Amino acid sequence: MGHVIVLGNEKGGSGKSTSAMHLIAGLMKAGFKVGCIDLDSRQRSISRYLENRRQLCDRTGLRLSFPRHEVIDPFTLDSREAAQREEEAEFEQALFELRATCDFVVVDCPGSDVFLSRVGHRAADTLITPMNDSFVDFDLLGKIDPDTNEVKGPSIYSEMVWEARKRKAMVEGKSIDWVVMRNRLSHLDAKNKRRVQQVVTNLAGRIGFRLAPGFGERVIFREMFPMGLTLLDIIDDKAGVPLSMSHVAARQEVRDLLAALRLPGVEVGSNDDKDAQAAQAV
Repeated sequence: MGHVIVLGNEKGGSGKSTSAMHLIAGLMKAGFKVGCIDLDSRQRSISRYLENRRQLCDRTGLRLSFPRHEVIDPFTLDSREAAQREEEAEFEQALFELRATCDFVVVDCPGSDVFLSRVGHRAADTLITPMNDSFVDFDLLGKIDPDTNEVKGPSIYSEMVWEARKRKAMVEGKSIDWVVMRNRLSHLDAKNKRRVQQVVTNLAGRIGFRLAPGFGERVIFREMFPMGLTLLDIIDDKAGVPLSMSHVAARQEVRDLLAALRLPGVEVGSNDDKDAQAAQAV
């Protein structure tokens, strides 16, 4: 059965969908069959990303890889409990079918505490929590003393993940590998950046998650969305995006993340020839 990767964080704007799409592209580029489930039925960011990708291929004749894609919509029934049972059953059916045919299934959760998000977290083999490099984002993970920066304990999102991990262990006898990636990192060595690094590292040791390198603060990650492209796609000249040194650095960040996740069967190499050529040209 396919390995389930869940992108989750109760705070919106942390880069879940962008990270999910680049992971999907990286795994497909490595030759794996990938499935995708969108649980954010309101924003549908990952679904819109794939729609833009399909439209680009139709316009240009570009041949890009696509994952098998499913969207789980919330049910509107008179009974809340009945609606939740239907939602969970639909998710489990979609997940079962994708796991049976794909090597990896990537689940994109909404940026809020809703029932489907909790169901998605419980299904994770690997849980990735992107967080912007700020104390606003950290507040969902842990509580700190404002004077000493001492970590006082887990916060609401960490407690929800703990419940998901307990249920996973009881039902399946398995653990969830929880990985926190610091996103939109500044390229400057600022005091706030060092403080966030310190408290996140301290919290990781207390509640049991791993830290992975995230993506730097680069506009190019957001510029790819309207075209449905990722930084791993622009090696093709038909994509119409010239490869620059900024792209080369960002592509390496994607590779570094894939390597840090330690996914089963995934081997990540260094820069490819196209990246080397771009670096020499600049």
